[in-house]
Amino acid sequence: MATLTERHPAHRVRSLRLRVSILDRYLVHEMIGPFLFAFGAFLLFWALNIFFLAADYLINQHAPFFLVLRFVVFRIPQAIPMAFPFACLFASLLAMGRVMGDGEITAMRTAGIAVMRIALPTLAFGFAMFVIAYAMNEYVAPTSVDLSTRTFYQIIYHTNSLPVEPQFFRKDPDTGNVFYVTQVAPDNKTMEGVQIFKPAHFGPWTETLQAKSATVDNSALELHDVIDTRYNADGYVTSQQHVKEIHIGLPLAETAAQFMSSQNNDPWAMSSKSLSTQVKALQAQGVGGSALGGLEINLAQRLAWPFACFIGVLLAVPLALRFGKRGRTLGTALAILMFFVYYLMTTAAAAFGRNGAINPFLAAWIPNIVMGTAGAVLLWLEER
Repeated sequence: MATLTERHPAHRVRSLRLRVSILDRYLVHEMIGPFLFAFGAFLLFWALNIFFLAADYLINQHAPFFLVLRFVVFRIPQAIPMAFPFACLFASLLAMGRVMGDGEITAMRTAGIAVMRIALPTLAFGFAMFVIAYAMNEYVAPTSVDLSTRTFYQIIYHTNSLPVEPQFFRKDPDTGNVFYVTQVAPDNKTMEGVQIFKPAHFGPWTETLQAKSATVDNSALELHDVIDTRYNADGYVTSQQHVKEIHIGLPLAETAAQFMSSQNNDPWAMSSKSLSTQVKALQAQGVGGSALGGLEINLAQRLAWPFACFIGVLLAVPLALRFGKRGRTLGTALAILMFFVYYLMTTAAAAFGRNGAINPFLAAWIPNIVMGTAGAVLLWLEER
């Protein structure tokens, strides 16, 4: 009898461990379906919104359909920072709400399982989604957005509009040429005050072209009334002549070996390392204001937005435990409401951060701090 009595507790411990493992798998399995549904729905909504914005080029300006489609597909990963947190929030509310509505949570708590132990697998799921979202936002989204931007310029080149932002320098990585346009004429087809700087192996420039106007001719830029200035290795002018017309290859043209990248000016197409380098460069130059604040906000959000996956689960679990018995409709409404509140807080805090009213990095994390604190307090109250 003594031997049987000693062995019985060990058997119960093994059974308990097996039962807890089943609990973890069960709760995570309940979250997978709603997560995939919400994630897919969010990306679909994002893609349709972009497609309708680009439809003007497809319908009215006869841009190629597959170029427009490629632009939309490559732009979808830009939604990753928001799609993952929304899906985690939605999945947690529906999964835990369903379990609570069926009385399973009550049974677990009656059996002595603490609320924190019940919430553990869902919190672990949220943390895993945070890691995946951060990796995709860091390594997938920048490349994809850059490809989407290049595709957009290809769409533009198939229409009558010019893909030129006035008073903005752009560098063609294929040739090293730097393009500058003073303004675009009202016809949206003619550029005025065009300057092209050709790099030298030694010294700043080997040649500069200053054109009174320019137009696009397929994949080339046709310069009119050009002042062609050439320099020696020391940077002194060696010759200068007036040329009536010059053709030069366009950056971003579909036939170019490499498109002109937007990575130098589009934060969405930059990794955290590139953003950090640019922020430090601006700080070293003494540049401040909204230009620096915007980059600092974007850099901080690279981590803050993916971490909202964990914050969303932390907030959703106690809400589901409180209101889960009222059905899935309430869970869906709460998910949309909480996400809308989070988005408003993010937008407002980012505005203050860009203007220097508050620290940009603090501004990026304020929504997570507020929502996370609320979720932790509600979960603690449920535990009591």
